[in-house]
Amino acid sequence: MSEEKVPAPEKRTFWFTMARGLTWFLGHTFFPVRYTGREYTGLDAPFILVSNHKHWLDPLVVGNGIKRYEVRFLGKKELVKTKVGAWLMEKLHMIVVDRHNSDLKAMRDCVNVIRQGHVLGIFPEGTRCKETTLEHMENGCAFIALRAKVPLLPVLIDKPCKLFRLTKVTYGPAVDISDLVAEGISNETAEKLNERIRTAILSLADGGDDGKK
Repeated sequence: MSEEKVPAPEKRTFWFTMARGLTWFLGHTFFPVRYTGREYTGLDAPFILVSNHKHWLDPLVVGNGIKRYEVRFLGKKELVKTKVGAWLMEKLHMIVVDRHNSDLKAMRDCVNVIRQGHVLGIFPEGTRCKETTLEHMENGCAFIALRAKVPLLPVLIDKPCKLFRLTKVTYGPAVDISDLVAEGISNETAEKLNERIRTAILSLADGGDDGKK
């Protein structure tokens, strides 16, 4: 009986590795971060990371907990208004989306990232929110997930990063969406998936501390 091969970690790029190092430093000094549920991050790619959104540092903080892969986050086009911003976001694998219009190109880019075997990161709320209710989730994330047909890894950020105040980031078990994929892509299934994502993320509010940072 042959042993099942474990996929090798993704080859690291220079700028993403630098960003990881900076995030590690900040997470152990000025903006302390504690990770819990790290046992769930061993999920094999491709998959979609879904998280609530509280601070502009969230992509770095949440992505830093995924050690095997470099996460491709979906981000607003305002971040690439300058040449420097566009260059940096490209180096960090960001997928640009126009939040105020139906951006079919961004959706295709997201699906292609999944098809290429990467990890896609999405904040379903579409913007930073102070409250942790996820009441106003965009359907775009659900449509991308239904098209990609891959598991979702839920993440909960308990509070915004703040100077010298601990922020807790909790990962949860993968969410299987195969039953919704079988129902087909529609507004109805997208709403069902949004509710499933909301429930999965909010259920992590009482997650335990695994002691890993």
